[in-house]
Amino acid sequence: MGGAERNARKKKQAQRAAKSVTAARATSGDRTKIVIGVVVVLVLALVVVGGVIWSKSGEDDALTVPPGVTGVSAPIVREGGVVVVGKDGAKATIDVYEDFLCPACGSFKKAYGDQIKREIEAGTLKVKYHVLPFLIRYSSPEGYSRDAANAALCAADEGKFWEYHEVLFAEQPDEGGPGHTKAELVKLGADLGITGEGFKQCVESGAHEAEAQSDLDAVKATGKFAGTPTVMKDGEVVDWDGDDWLTNLVK
Repeated sequence: MGGAERNARKKKQAQRAAKSVTAARATSGDRTKIVIGVVVVLVLALVVVGGVIWSKSGEDDALTVPPGVTGVSAPIVREGGVVVVGKDGAKATIDVYEDFLCPACGSFKKAYGDQIKREIEAGTLKVKYHVLPFLIRYSSPEGYSRDAANAALCAADEGKFWEYHEVLFAEQPDEGGPGHTKAELVKLGADLGITGEGFKQCVESGAHEAEAQSDLDAVKATGKFAGTPTVMKDGEVVDWDGDDWLTNLVK
């Protein structure tokens, strides 16, 4: 099997995985919460019985910038809880609704992130990134989705949204477990070259939490939001279950 075939198969697998998780999340509602709650209780019971102490303080679990993370050659503007990336006059503008804890969003990013970047830099695509606190209850302790969304908006204020967005998905924590702490989110900004106290204060104070929540409330009110990830164009949901969906949009 050639490299192109392997890449195509991997992309198709990522598509199916992401779509399945999104559909399940949209339809299961409280049942999913109950299942996760039961799993968490069982895990805690095993920890107590076995006397196992798990710590996230080890160096291997630290939030770090992986090699090869670069910015994007395009304008980036924060508009409330939305970060707009791309040039005016692009052939297509899409809204991408995502959560930094969402596994399906991670799969979507792996499948299409490179192509999205290429189209943005070519001037054919503009993307409005909605970083949502959608899975706020799905980390332990709760709140990582909110903290990460706020930190990404803080990074946008410092001109580092793209790089910060890249790392948060590259170093995505497991759903149901502990997310990265605010201290780690601040350190990530420093590692990406964000200096000064402004970013630190923004992250620690939750300066943009209300804007991120307002954005989530707004998309929910449309009745079209099916969970993360969701892609929309002109207010209509885009079916991204196919290799050519983005190519067709920018033709």
